[in-house]
Amino acid sequence: MTFLSESDLTGTISRLFVYPVKSCAGIEVRQALLTETGLDLDRAWMVVDEKGVFLTQRALPRMALIRPQLKTDEMVLRAPGMLALHVAIEAVESPATVTVWKDTVPAWDMGAVAAQWFTDFLGQPCRLVRFDPEHRRLSSMDWTGGVEAPNQFSDGFPVLVASEASMDDLNARLVAQGHAGVGVERFRPNVVLAGLEAHDEDRVDVLRVDAGPGLEVCLQLVKPCARCPIPDIDPATAQPHPAVGDTLRQYRQDRRLQGAITFGMNAIVREGAGQMLRVGQRVAADLRFE
Repeated sequence: MTFLSESDLTGTISRLFVYPVKSCAGIEVRQALLTETGLDLDRAWMVVDEKGVFLTQRALPRMALIRPQLKTDEMVLRAPGMLALHVAIEAVESPATVTVWKDTVPAWDMGAVAAQWFTDFLGQPCRLVRFDPEHRRLSSMDWTGGVEAPNQFSDGFPVLVASEASMDDLNARLVAQGHAGVGVERFRPNVVLAGLEAHDEDRVDVLRVDAGPGLEVCLQLVKPCARCPIPDIDPATAQPHPAVGDTLRQYRQDRRLQGAITFGMNAIVREGAGQMLRVGQRVAADLRFE
């Protein structure tokens, strides 16, 4: 890639994560197909309440303990004290209408067995739904510059990008204050980058990925990711502790979001849908100065 020597920064993809069910545990992968809505099957399913409103770890931390596994034709969900739930990837049962944040969208209900499994584990009536791929749920065009960027059940954008250096910086601050370091899994990124300085991703415009001979993926980093209490939840135990949020508040108030606490950048897919992202691929970017 000739642009590597001409770019403000270069690095590599060090980790990739897919989150098949919104707000449940993620799956670390070595490679993933990139689609216009993000990594393949990322946030393709969602848990909703009796009214069809989305549920997350914010109110139900035990969702962190639900661990999906993707196989060729099915998703297998496991949780403590539960038999495994097998969900056929291509199967749906009945149409539904659900709400995720301010968007009301068509979806597909995954049936009574899945609903009972989630209800039993989470302790309240739940349904599992699948995003309707015929529907285009667009990211906020206030941030995409008018570009139509569809996503599925993610909070608002197709891809979340973070860096190892940003995590290292946070963990150094946590340790200095007497807390244990934490894993990047708490921040639920799709793409983790190595070789950058801490929070370089905040100032990246287009991240270019070497996807193979003559192939290039372009991810445009469009909006800082405002952080809710989920990073305070230990994904291994589902127990909350305020150390992460308290530490971030000391240095990550973002003027671009009226002082909200941010970590990582939301991205849209500008080029390369249909290509594979792989751990070890080289990346390059120019920095945006405002």
